[in-house]
Amino acid sequence: MAHSAPVIPQSNIPLSVASLPTDAAIRFETPSFAEIFNVEPVATSHNLSTLNIFSQDALRALAEKYQANPQDAFVASSAPSANADFNSVPHGQHAPHVAMTLLDEQPYRVLLKRPEKYDADFRELIHTILQCISDARGGFGREKVVRLESSVFITSAKSTTPIHFDPEIGFFCQIAGEKIYHVYPPANVTEPELEPFYIKSSVEIGKVDVNRRDPAREHVFHLSAGKGLHQPQNAPHWVETCSSQSISYSVVLETDATRSLGRTRAFNHYVRMAGLAPSTPGEHPAADALKANAMNAILPMRKLAGKVVRGVRGQH
Repeated sequence: MAHSAPVIPQSNIPLSVASLPTDAAIRFETPSFAEIFNVEPVATSHNLSTLNIFSQDALRALAEKYQANPQDAFVASSAPSANADFNSVPHGQHAPHVAMTLLDEQPYRVLLKRPEKYDADFRELIHTILQCISDARGGFGREKVVRLESSVFITSAKSTTPIHFDPEIGFFCQIAGEKIYHVYPPANVTEPELEPFYIKSSVEIGKVDVNRRDPAREHVFHLSAGKGLHQPQNAPHWVETCSSQSISYSVVLETDATRSLGRTRAFNHYVRMAGLAPSTPGEHPAADALKANAMNAILPMRKLAGKVVRGVRGQH
């Protein structure tokens, strides 16, 4: 379902004008954004499409900067279906600057991670967007933003990104072309599905089965330049690019509170493995805090043990 509530102004900058990253603005199409923040997907509008940093020439120059840091980019083919395993799709065939020249020949998805590391304008942009988010929400209160990153997506026409969820709060902006964005609220994922993901002590995508999602809870956003959406943490989603190449930009963040919730879920995973039924996060806040604190010690130990094991294996 799409949202059609009136846009509430969050900036004095007209959405049609954005000559500099500091002129960027996002507006949220609901008068109650603070209440549904990180709970339900919601439509947004923005003026990022007019920024010069998203021109074809600027993006090609940006992609070339990733040659020395290939770990910050991801190039993959289109998935055969929404329910394909995310990591089973062929990837790594080309460097991003090469794949960008092949978008009309084969269906590729190019992801440039953390462009703010490589370009000062993107550094300005990400902090401008964070201010828009904070203004719309009425600040972050006692929560502290502990991770803030962005990504640029350059995608061939008629390509599919399979269903998955991300461990961060997201804000997705369509810059050029059209996409159909399918997203479910995080409440549509069960705790047993979420918990194993959080024992990994790493930031990566989470896998879910599209057939187990409730169709009645699906939000479908038809995105074109100037449109976007807020995507809550752990919200399953899959994406279709339409009949032309697409450029998109996203900002994601984690707070100390969302990370603590992840550690609580990791603790609950071990409780469930022991044959017990853990309480759902939020039911007993004091117990949640104790669980999160316990995992503060356990997760680093698991990570260290993994390194030791890998090192021993490498010697034999």
